[in-house]
Amino acid sequence: MKKFSYKDAGVDIEKGDSFVQAIKPMVEATYRPGVLTKIGGFAGCVSLNVEKYKRPILVSSTDGVGTKLKIAFLMDRHNTVGIDLVAMCVNDIVVTGARPLFFLDYFATSKLDQEKAIQVVSGIAKGCIEAECSLVGGETAEMPGFYAEGEYDLAGFAVGMMEDAGMIDGSGVTVGDRLIGIASSGLHSNGYSLVRKVILDHHRMDLRKRVEEIGEVLGEELLRPTRIYVKTVLSLIKDFKIGGVAHITGGGITGNLPRMIPKGCKAIVHKGTWEIPPIFPFLKEKGHIPEDEMLKTFNNGIGMVLIVKNKEAQEILARLQSMGEKAFLIGEVGKAGKDQEPIEYT
Repeated sequence: MKKFSYKDAGVDIEKGDSFVQAIKPMVEATYRPGVLTKIGGFAGCVSLNVEKYKRPILVSSTDGVGTKLKIAFLMDRHNTVGIDLVAMCVNDIVVTGARPLFFLDYFATSKLDQEKAIQVVSGIAKGCIEAECSLVGGETAEMPGFYAEGEYDLAGFAVGMMEDAGMIDGSGVTVGDRLIGIASSGLHSNGYSLVRKVILDHHRMDLRKRVEEIGEVLGEELLRPTRIYVKTVLSLIKDFKIGGVAHITGGGITGNLPRMIPKGCKAIVHKGTWEIPPIFPFLKEKGHIPEDEMLKTFNNGIGMVLIVKNKEAQEILARLQSMGEKAFLIGEVGKAGKDQEPIEYT
């Protein structure tokens, strides 16, 4: 009678253990003071005694990379999607005024390809270093027959901390405040189902060919990592009164900026006040995508919006530019009439 093993079923425990040892140096390079456990344990332990908070609040976020992973599979390039994974989580944390403390990842695949997985984790580690948070653990799940061969999925989990009094929730936003947009690096990690529908399904474009309209190899542009805004936002909130911060992800400016606009107010966004990377008009033209659809699907060149006091707007713009950010005054907060939408484009 044939005897079966877990390896016969497609799960190689020894390879998984080897993978953990291979990523150990890059993971430990992300550790900040307070990390108490090493990679390979059952859970990641972080001491809060090193944090100097009087009334601390923990802030958490979870996200993934979405169908941008399909582009990574087609290009067979896996060293940037980990940065996206971290960015999508820590950017959601920092908009509250919190500093990310630690990060965990979940990597699931049908059969572990150690080389690909190491590339993914190298991106996660790079993102954590940029966000100044520790990669304290994760899970590598090998599930034969569950995922397509050669593919994987990612999820990320981040925890941050802030002072109770420092929470940014939009409640301080008032009529007359200004809107400052901080530039994105491109598509970031949103709208890729539409991107693939237009570029791959309809036009059948070659991801490895340079596209003159965007000045880049198409696949390279689509894999450009999401910007991490942690250092930028934390630097600003030390010295300025920031009423609200919106991370422009899925839903675009249309769907995300209103989350920081209180009742009785509306965000007035002036189109044409910021630089739009060429990938966006390229997609708009190729897919005959209406402008309102563009604005509620993609970030269109703005990755983060700050709502600031009018008297501090110019100084904040100057600070952003000194930090190497591209930033633009893109509008203001106005009074909303009864039953008016919380955002208006002019």
